[in-house]
Amino acid sequence: MPIVNHDTLDETPWRPNYRKWDITREGDGTERSNLSYSQVGKGTGAPLHVHDTDELIVVLDGVLEVRLGDEIQQVESDHTIVVPPNTPHSFRNVGQTNARILGFFPVSDPSKHTRYIEGQPPSSG
Repeated sequence: MPIVNHDTLDETPWRPNYRKWDITREGDGTERSNLSYSQVGKGTGAPLHVHDTDELIVVLDGVLEVRLGDEIQQVESDHTIVVPPNTPHSFRNVGQTNARILGFFPVSDPSKHTRYIEGQPPSSG
């Protein structure tokens, strides 16, 4: 049974002031999902993009300004953002400290299912 010790995770190069660690990794038995942990620095986030799959973003700490379709709202800790497939979305940290989030996808490699409308893909995507 794979048990993942978060202290042993390698950081995935991502975006300036946005740190990411993949919790599920190739070879750990995960075949159809992806889970990551991120620390999103103040003022940073993800530009407008879409996935052809669902995405769940769990806000553990902090405040994100989230665009989901044409709607924009602030989302605080202990809330989950449910992003339906093919829905344009973006977010940025508008809080005073780093935001901590979990991101979940029902596919093993979300980058293959993502298209950027604004900005560029992250370093590893």
